[in-house]
Amino acid sequence: MNILIVDDETPARDRLRQLIDDSGQHTVIGEAANGEQALQLAGQLKPDVVLLDIRMPGLDGIETAYHFNAFNEPPAVVFTTAYDEYAIQAFEANAIGYILKPVRRERLDRALAQAARLSREKLGELAMHEGVGEPRGHICARRQGELKLIAIADILCFFADQKYVTVVHNDGEDLIDDTLKTLETEFATQFVRIHRAALVALNRIEALAKNDDGQLEVRLRGSDAGSRHPLQVSRRHVADLRRRLKGK
Repeated sequence: MNILIVDDETPARDRLRQLIDDSGQHTVIGEAANGEQALQLAGQLKPDVVLLDIRMPGLDGIETAYHFNAFNEPPAVVFTTAYDEYAIQAFEANAIGYILKPVRRERLDRALAQAARLSREKLGELAMHEGVGEPRGHICARRQGELKLIAIADILCFFADQKYVTVVHNDGEDLIDDTLKTLETEFATQFVRIHRAALVALNRIEALAKNDDGQLEVRLRGSDAGSRHPLQVSRRHVADLRRRLKGK
């Protein structure tokens, strides 16, 4: 298998590379020191497996693995962790590939054999065990064949149009694979639904006002999103929106 190694510590990357080279069974095709580099390299090199450190500055391993799912052909993932053996039993029970640091050859061979493409549910469970923060700090979009990370702090709103969801952010708009329902669940404290097909960032709402037709609309701070997308508030969401705004 072709393997990408991702760890923010050089000695850890060197250790994994040495073990893989010594085995003669697999090939290391690249190394990355953080999640953003990992996504970029994985898009270029298309590894079969990513050896992925869980605790890294910036994008942690859990979020990075989540974004791998945006690939047309996601790589399998094996996590590396310094957690104790008791917690590891929980990962093993769910068929999550892992390597306990310090890495041993037998453990590496077993983990590579167990490598799998992980669902959002399993990633969420692993995040809970590891104490890694949820929700994600970024949304992943594909633009001209390349992955683009959009910081949640830069997002104004999400719109659903049939089977597509558009994210409107400081630098424009992008189509994403996430559904509006999953976004609403994951970012429940940061976004609020204003109608069936739209979520709006609470901290971007400047005011509520009625238009010429008497329909309540959301005005976003520093944005012309309203001119490109309807920001009308449906009747069923008015009460919840007002409640959420009072609690900001």
